[in-house]
Amino acid sequence: MNLEEYFARTGYKGSTEKQDLETLTDIFQHHIRAVPFENLSIHCGEKITLELEHVYNKIVRRKRGGWCMENNQLLGWVLKSLGYDTSFLGAYVFNPQQNAYATLMTHLVVKVVIDGKAYIVDGGFGVSYQMWQPMELVSGKDQPQAPGVFRFTEKNSVWYLEKMRRKQYIPNQSFSNSDLLEKKECRKVYMFSLEPRTVEDFRFQCQYLQTSPDSLFTKKSICTLQTTDGFRALIGWTLTETTYNYKENMDLVEFVTLEDEEVEKTLKEKFNIALERKLVPINVKGSYTI
Repeated sequence: MNLEEYFARTGYKGSTEKQDLETLTDIFQHHIRAVPFENLSIHCGEKITLELEHVYNKIVRRKRGGWCMENNQLLGWVLKSLGYDTSFLGAYVFNPQQNAYATLMTHLVVKVVIDGKAYIVDGGFGVSYQMWQPMELVSGKDQPQAPGVFRFTEKNSVWYLEKMRRKQYIPNQSFSNSDLLEKKECRKVYMFSLEPRTVEDFRFQCQYLQTSPDSLFTKKSICTLQTTDGFRALIGWTLTETTYNYKENMDLVEFVTLEDEEVEKTLKEKFNIALERKLVPINVKGSYTI
């Protein structure tokens, strides 16, 4: 496991001399534009494990993506290796269908402290809730980014992340009521405390999320990747390409439904993923919104 190989994977060619916010942001953006957020292993008969060496081999050498416990664990290792002050936190994801936060801590994020200021670095959420820049851990401050306006609020030592989106233009009107579309302009994303966590704290969740029939990840095959002006998502057979702010305060959201034989080709062309086993796409109607 070495940093040069990781940077070759993400295409980062900048300096690593300074442990400053600018370098952190650059490394982070290269990661989210090269490494997909995806759960395809579940739907092609592979087991997702949290051993760092396994995660490294999967993402760096096999050029795959992963979910938060993989992406953010790798990102945390990279930043720590470069000398950043990093730690892991655990978050509870908001479920819009139930209008409640999950009771299981399933989301791993990275906290980075630079010159006494704390930032949240999360390279493992995907779709339109994927931040593009490290977020300063400060309550009540709007933090505008290309995907929209993010904001943390803190109450009784619990931190909440929410995001405000722009209006959406959907040329293919047959998708205008799709359950993949976020209907609310302001959306809760997750909540967390500042209690430091380890990867061990996520062993049960990793197993549960890839095996339980109640898990979102067993109900949907998901692959999403950030681009320079938006993101792509393949959920089941539905390919979405979103362009942020393509017109004043308006995002362009384009949908297309793929045939079975187009899925593998699309993964290669749009996400740079070549699977070693046969993927069985799935999209049980429900709770994944973009």
